[in-house]
Amino acid sequence: MGGLRPSAVDAFASCTTDVAKALARLFPSTREAYYQVRRRKAAPGIFAEVKSRAKYRLTEWPPNWASRVASRWAFTRALTTAGFRNVTLRLYDHHACHAAAAAYGSRFDSCLVVTIDGVGDGKSATVSRFADGRLVEIGSTPALASPGVFFEHVTHLLNMRELEDEGKVMALADYASPVPDQDNPLLSMLTVRDLSFVTARPGHRLKRPLRRVLWRYPNEQFAYMAQRALEEACVTLVGHALDLTGERRIALAGGVTSNIKVNRRLRLLPGVEQVFVFPHMGDGGLPVGAAALAQAELAGPPDLRLDKLDLGSGYDDDAIEAALIASTLPYQRIADVPSTVCDLLASERIVLWFQGRMEYGPRSLGHRSVLARPDRPGLRDRLNLVLKRRVWYQPFCPSLLESDARAALCDFSGLPNRHMTMAYLVAPNHRESLSGVINVDGSCRPQMVADEDPGPFAALLRKMRARIGIGAVLNTSFNIHGAPVVRAPDEAMAVFRESGADALAIGPFLVSRESL
Repeated sequence: MGGLRPSAVDAFASCTTDVAKALARLFPSTREAYYQVRRRKAAPGIFAEVKSRAKYRLTEWPPNWASRVASRWAFTRALTTAGFRNVTLRLYDHHACHAAAAAYGSRFDSCLVVTIDGVGDGKSATVSRFADGRLVEIGSTPALASPGVFFEHVTHLLNMRELEDEGKVMALADYASPVPDQDNPLLSMLTVRDLSFVTARPGHRLKRPLRRVLWRYPNEQFAYMAQRALEEACVTLVGHALDLTGERRIALAGGVTSNIKVNRRLRLLPGVEQVFVFPHMGDGGLPVGAAALAQAELAGPPDLRLDKLDLGSGYDDDAIEAALIASTLPYQRIADVPSTVCDLLASERIVLWFQGRMEYGPRSLGHRSVLARPDRPGLRDRLNLVLKRRVWYQPFCPSLLESDARAALCDFSGLPNRHMTMAYLVAPNHRESLSGVINVDGSCRPQMVADEDPGPFAALLRKMRARIGIGAVLNTSFNIHGAPVVRAPDEAMAVFRESGADALAIGPFLVSRESL
């Protein structure tokens, strides 16, 4: 996008030089083998349990001189192969990068910064104070006491994919008969001391006691108890940090902060004014944090603006039409894409939406999306059957105009949430108009779009408000469940063929199922 050649680049920044990451860089096949098993693409084998225990033990080891040297060698080799010459190589701490992405991305002049994830460079969480463009770490949790690993084990024991299906655990928890805190054995397995998490055992030894608890409870109650334990621990730790620092704004990053129920609890803590969650909160966001730290060292604090996240691949009309011709799909050029799609959605059609550049991060924010009316639970169920193929209890999310969000969400506060990183409670008088995009507990994870946004997605939402009374749509990622979000036009057309979606709106063109 910047039109730069490798020769124009002065510095290269990355992070995480712990032992496990260094070995993965030296022997990429081990990383791929683990990925294949985790995604259920390969059988685990007879030594799966031993390998799993070894993997968790290995990831707990912090960096040492050998892992740093190995990482630096691997990066230098990759940069040379890619044509970079005479670049300064800067390697940063894993959690420092998470913290930098959250702090600079928040654009707060001062705030509390909390990072929580599985493991990275010997830590699983940090607490920092951000002021005057500088981060100062004031607390941390060792990798041996990881809340992220605790929740990973829960996910795996429920026969879900760790590092991927934790959101399903959170959703399943809402269908449980609540377990009183005094009867919840998981609350004692994840606790807090000052500004650190504490687990009953090291992460690599937590699975066995968790399995014993699961044996005594239904899956949904086990999920409830784990979610409750995670929420209580995070609220306690952040509460301690707020009291210590006096801050009233919070910036969050790390994989655990993708848990929208945890984020909502933090937002509703007494005295908290605003909470910002870095939109690519998992390890995919680390490069931005590393670049921000390098920028701060070399040229002063970065001006990191995240109002728009359409930072990925984009295709002009000619490229899209060429792909359509090659696909042999019948298509037509339409003069007003938002109006045409609004008509289709109002008539209860499911539309694949491919407009502009691809989004950065894990959420679909109006560029690569699957859309439907927000007030039809039957459409939600059909969408699960024909395209997403997700578990029945995992809700879909709404995108809605900011003005409608303020009216429809009874706990709206602080910043409008542009990136789908937070749970909100839907007001009772709007639960019918959003019945296809709310969870069983009445909450939802909304994307709030500025009313005045000039893009086609905001225009579609304004059209929907005129048509159905609320500027909202069901918005989920443009992919078959378990596959990557589509990036290019040919991928969009392949998903259209495979799915049961009614139409594909791609650039100024429309492909309709009825014309096939």
